Amino acid sequence: MTKSLVVVESPAKAKTIEKFLGKNFTVRASMGHLRDLPKSQFGIDIEDHFKPKYINIRGKGDIIKSLKDAAKNSDKVYLASDPDREGEAIAWHLAHILNIPEDKACRIEFNEITKSAIQNAVKRPRPIDVARVDAQQARRLLDRLVGYKLSPLLWRKVRKGLSAGRVQSVAVRLICDRENEIQAFVPVEYWSITAKLRESAKAPLFEAQLITIDDKKVEISNEEQATKITEELKRTQYIVKEVKRRERRRNPAPPFTTSSLQQDASRKLGFTSRKTMMIAQQLYEGLDVGSRGPVGLITYMRTDSTRIAESAQQDARAYIEQKYGNDYLPGKSPVYTSKKSAQDAHEAIRPTDLSLAPDSIGKYLSKDQLKLYTLIWGRFIASQMNAAVYDTLTVDISADHYGLRATGSRLKFAGFMAVYTESRDDEEKEKDTNLPELTSGQLLRLSKLFPKQHFTEPPPRYTEASLVKVLEEKGIGRPSTYAPIIETILDRGYVLRVEKKFQPTELGFVVVDLLKQYFTNIVDVEFTAQMEGELDEIAEGHRSRIGLLNEFYEPFAKTLAHAEEEIGHVELPVEVSDVPCENCGKLMVVKQGRYGIFLACPGFPECRNTKPILKDTGAKCPKCGDSIVERRTKRGRIFYGCKGYPACDFVTWDMPLQETCPVCGTFMTKHRFKNGRVISQCGNEACTTREAETESAPKPKVASGGKIKKPAKAKADSQVKRMKQSTKRRKSSV
Repeated sequence: MTKSLVVVESPAKAKTIEKFLGKNFTVRASMGHLRDLPKSQFGIDIEDHFKPKYINIRGKGDIIKSLKDAAKNSDKVYLASDPDREGEAIAWHLAHILNIPEDKACRIEFNEITKSAIQNAVKRPRPIDVARVDAQQARRLLDRLVGYKLSPLLWRKVRKGLSAGRVQSVAVRLICDRENEIQAFVPVEYWSITAKLRESAKAPLFEAQLITIDDKKVEISNEEQATKITEELKRTQYIVKEVKRRERRRNPAPPFTTSSLQQDASRKLGFTSRKTMMIAQQLYEGLDVGSRGPVGLITYMRTDSTRIAESAQQDARAYIEQKYGNDYLPGKSPVYTSKKSAQDAHEAIRPTDLSLAPDSIGKYLSKDQLKLYTLIWGRFIASQMNAAVYDTLTVDISADHYGLRATGSRLKFAGFMAVYTESRDDEEKEKDTNLPELTSGQLLRLSKLFPKQHFTEPPPRYTEASLVKVLEEKGIGRPSTYAPIIETILDRGYVLRVEKKFQPTELGFVVVDLLKQYFTNIVDVEFTAQMEGELDEIAEGHRSRIGLLNEFYEPFAKTLAHAEEEIGHVELPVEVSDVPCENCGKLMVVKQGRYGIFLACPGFPECRNTKPILKDTGAKCPKCGDSIVERRTKRGRIFYGCKGYPACDFVTWDMPLQETCPVCGTFMTKHRFKNGRVISQCGNEACTTREAETESAPKPKVASGGKIKKPAKAKADSQVKRMKQSTKRRKSSV
């Protein structure tokens, strides 16, 4: 019997799929793209209608030979790359390499790697979708036109090694524009007044906020006004004016798209977009879960749709009814609307099999795989459940011509919140606030008034989650591009990630200002979003790839020539330190590198001396007595180590404090647990001194002897040991 060949992108996916198809199928991996534009050449013949010059990627020769041999010995060949435009292009290149006619039904796609999905896909092969390939090629050629024409201009005018991109430059502009807003922001003072009230002398206190003066919204701009109002409020009576009771419903969030998955994984798990997509790919391609072998645990993770298959909805309803009961089950499955620009080619991200609950397969997954799978599982189940219900109480209080308001809420029915709650950057955690039973006309007693000064705050810097959110909202890029965009702008040194927020460097400002002046469209948000829409039109067969490239390139080429003539060499600002170079005596200058700022000798290339910029914590090393300084790992995580490294290898993740240990005299550190608990502990590993929490948090567990336990001692020791080993391996970067 003849065998059929199925070509996928990765070995993990091949292993999972081969199990489902049986002995009459051979499954091989292409390891991604096999052909691409050459790196050493421009690779586009502009005069010949932007004809691309594709070559086999260096190092892929053995894979190509193996696939060709397998194809010759197979009766049928199925191309099963990922179900998106990039996957369609990979299939198109594979068809060219394996001499498969373009109109032959050889392309299969599936949204999940399950037995039924794979077997059904093999029964319904189709020809390669040339329109989708054209859209991918148009994006690739646009990016090559910008990158290979504009980047050399930056090398000549600013600095070697820079790059400009059609999408990455817009992302840098967004971050720079936000920084400009922050720097230009002028804080405005305002005051609030809170009253502590009660029904009677022994009744519990509750808070009410001043909201109106003479039925107009309160505006208190300085301390003088606040003091005057406070004095008047001390002398007046407080009478309940109106009591409003109502029921408020909070609906569940839709199941994950690529963007919302990256945002929630960033907020809840601290994952970067790159890490999220890497782990999601592993969950999608299949993991070994014991006796069942390799199983694809989630549906395709690159999607902008919130649509769910009817069969998956029915499975979810059965699970919710069994696990939580009928009260948690809506009358019919919720339907979520995707945004207008969504391609809606695939379902939302969801588990493929609800019998594989996180707690039942957790032992087969890595820690991070389990975290992300649990997040996806919880979001999907919650999206199919009833809304949460709150009882709310609003009390309006009259105090002469002043109006105050007290609000309370109580969770009446958890609904979807029994499983999962969506997180937001600007969201405060909702908690029950109880108010006493009050009636209209009731007289209240004033206990105390609290005037408080505030200042308006500038807009916050972008976090990874909020940057992904704004890119999606503005139509910049597509789900698969967010992670590489962020990695690129960090690698190029245009932005830094400081305390999980993006901060532009001087280089980022210089490049963005240059592009704003000469290449307006390249960094224009609306133009870039419009281009994404036009790429969608190509994929739908409504627009010509060559026409789009012509419209873009003609004005771009003219601007490029003008900029070449007009722009002189741009000098980046140089910050001179007071640290002399040990080799030549010149004062070292501050430089920006991939992993942050450092000191370098200005005599480069004759003198190549560099050294890190170290922030002294004021604490002394318990091993050698030298200073403890703040350092960063290559991934940007802060840790603390001896200034005498590598002679002394003392390191700790915990932040040194000014206090010293009463037992051994070593500095104390702030140790933060994942559950939010924070304690002070001695920085000397040999000392067991522990003190109470340094911040408001749940009380630590106490041992039978009455001393606070040192939490996860073995785990903490192993982390320190691993950190020391990794620090030694990164000696050059430290």
